Amino acid sequence: VVGYGAVAFIQSQNENTTLTTGEFSIAEQKMLLKIAKDTVESFVTTGKIPEFNITEEKLNKKQGAFVTLNKDGQLRGCIGQIVPSAEPLWQVVRDMAVAACSEDGRFNPVSKDELSKIEYEISVLSTPEPIADWQKIELGKHGVIIKQGGKSGVFLPQVATDTGWTLEEFLSELCWQKAGLPPSCYKDKNTQILVFTAEVFK
Repeated sequence: VVGYGAVAFIQSQNENTTLTTGEFSIAEQKMLLKIAKDTVESFVTTGKIPEFNITEEKLNKKQGAFVTLNKDGQLRGCIGQIVPSAEPLWQVVRDMAVAACSEDGRFNPVSKDELSKIEYEISVLSTPEPIADWQKIELGKHGVIIKQGGKSGVFLPQVATDTGWTLEEFLSELCWQKAGLPPSCYKDKNTQILVFTAEVFK
């Protein structure tokens, strides 16, 4: 019998590591998550929005972001800013954290008793770009924005992964559930479809 073995020696990582899983290092991801958590806890308990002194270059870039709150594995709030504005990324995360815990019309505002059970997820978005052929949308990779006649809706890329929908189901639900349009509106030539990608961490 001839046997073969393989051994890997891996150095453990700490908060200052520059290891990346995308555009943002682990340390930068943790910083954004801490901003979201500290903001929600401060706003819910005191009504005040905390100030932060963020000097990291990437966290001061102009990018859109969503903050998602989950509790016991269920959605508890999700608000985001899709198009980059004048505010730096860290401030967008802070402001969307406030909105997610207090302004999502699908839920009551987060209470003090819930804070210990809240889990945080951040999606940092690329700039949306038009796509001419809906069949070229890649599930799990692309977030999608549907626009028609003053109505619009958006799904983040992870919606497809979480639901297991086909592309047609994904787009139909986006049209109907989020934009209030006919389920087949994504096939209408008058509908504008934009796609974006997201780096997601939690």
